[in-house]
Amino acid sequence: MRVLSVASEAVPLIKTGGLADVVGALPGALAPLGVDQRVMIPAYSGILESLGNVQEVWADWNLYGSHVRLFKGRVGTTTVLALDAPQMFHRDGGPYAGAQGDYWDNPERFAALSWAAAEVARDGMGDGWKPDILHAHDWQAGLAPAYLHYYGSGGVKSVMTIHNIAFQGVTDGGRLESLRLPWHAWHPDHAEYHGNISTLKIGLALSDAITTVSPTYAEELMRPEFGMGLQGLIATRAGALHGILNGVDDTVWSPEKDAYITTYTSRTLDKKAENRAALIEEFGLGDVPGPLAVVVSRLTWQKGIDLLSEALPGFIADGGGLVLLGSGESSLEQAALSAAQNWPDRIGVRIGYDEALSHRMMAGGDAVLVPSRFEPCGLTQMYGLKYGTVPVVAATGGLNDTVIGATPASLGANAATGVTFHPIDGIALANALRRLTSLYRDRAVWPHLVKRAMRADVSWDGPAKAYAALYGSLAE
Repeated sequence: MRVLSVASEAVPLIKTGGLADVVGALPGALAPLGVDQRVMIPAYSGILESLGNVQEVWADWNLYGSHVRLFKGRVGTTTVLALDAPQMFHRDGGPYAGAQGDYWDNPERFAALSWAAAEVARDGMGDGWKPDILHAHDWQAGLAPAYLHYYGSGGVKSVMTIHNIAFQGVTDGGRLESLRLPWHAWHPDHAEYHGNISTLKIGLALSDAITTVSPTYAEELMRPEFGMGLQGLIATRAGALHGILNGVDDTVWSPEKDAYITTYTSRTLDKKAENRAALIEEFGLGDVPGPLAVVVSRLTWQKGIDLLSEALPGFIADGGGLVLLGSGESSLEQAALSAAQNWPDRIGVRIGYDEALSHRMMAGGDAVLVPSRFEPCGLTQMYGLKYGTVPVVAATGGLNDTVIGATPASLGANAATGVTFHPIDGIALANALRRLTSLYRDRAVWPHLVKRAMRADVSWDGPAKAYAALYGSLAE
């Protein structure tokens, strides 16, 4: 089985969020199942230099006015196809935006990626490789299934994955021709979206199968409070919709072999305590008699970061501490910094992102807070489970599917792996933190909760089998 995975980013080459982790990890997880998955991404500055044994396998002399070349290389065990178009992808800023905001030509930039993917899927490449399945990720690759639909598929089936429906690739309807879409694509059942074009919508409408990154999120997307205007389309395609959880790449995230920390296992939790002490020292905190919570997140409304302001005073009064790493909305950044000024011995804040620090926080924290208002899957709570850093999560999306909340029933059945709360508001989060503190102080309960969390299966084994089965059913 051959699969072409098309995305705007992939670990370890380029990352702005969890999409990159998934796209980067899936080929290795699928390989033992007989699935040969290659990853196509744009050749941003420095990408080609990061690949080994690069060779040209496809070209287009006039794709959006540029001579575009596709190079095949490898990173680790994964075959990467990098679309080289310097005019489109060599920018001073990030993949999607620079200092002045989103790049004005993002629709055309990622249409070029989608066009190249559809061409390669339909006709194969210079090395003779031709996929059975084209797997498109998020709005950036949403036009790839559409191009197969309108211009011929060559027998290739398509899968469209929603990683976060909040990002829909909406652009002006006048770009229909510039995006190489036929006029009959301008239809409410295809590309047209309230007078605009949505590249995510057309991908969802025309792909052979749709996946999203957790079973609960798949169900939530059919409701207006989660579907963000696309709930009707998704409901009509419910028979083609599959909720498949993400997994954790244990070559990157594992407390037993993490190069950034003092390593430990569920049998050597005294080493985890050393990481806790080191984290407290790194942030200049004082004594934290209660649980030390960590937050590693974008600071946005979606992530529920604003709920912390209502919940923190009681948590701090109960002996808790907080270490936060992230960036985002300026008001939330300022609120975090103000909290650190108000409780300098208990709260530490770093604005920005630091990969090594995120590992130290996951190892040193007692709990990880993920109070998201919606969360398609979430990886942070999975990292918490692996590291015995008890997740405190809102009961939504993939958070609901991966964390078993501590209740009298789940504790009695030795099944609890974290703390869950609902509704998703400041009061419920404050109550969840009180439950966390109570569990932490119960020496007969807490060590067992930590060890059960560490035993939770958050690997790619199950998700990879689900993807392989889906690919196989489409190919048949």
